[in-house]
Amino acid sequence: MNTMTIRQNVPSDAEALERLAALDSSRPLREPVLVAEVGGELWAAVSMADSSVVSDPFRPSGELAFLLVERARQTWRAEQRRTRRRRIRIPALRVA
Repeated sequence: MNTMTIRQNVPSDAEALERLAALDSSRPLREPVLVAEVGGELWAAVSMADSSVVSDPFRPSGELAFLLVERARQTWRAEQRRTRRRRIRIPALRVA
């Protein structure tokens, strides 16, 4: 049984991401990218910039692509909440 890992892409993933896009007849993804890695190989990836997805059509990667999209949404929502909290800083009231 192989282990599946979802992680942010690193520079050494560039070649594998290009190959994955070519297998999927798609353009390379815009960074940042989340990847699904199974047994040390990339099976699917999603662009956090525009939600584009590529996956290996010769592997059972459909569910992995779905998981990546959901994780990207979670990450985007968390970032939006952090950004809102930083913008809405209300000074504490001092009671004399």
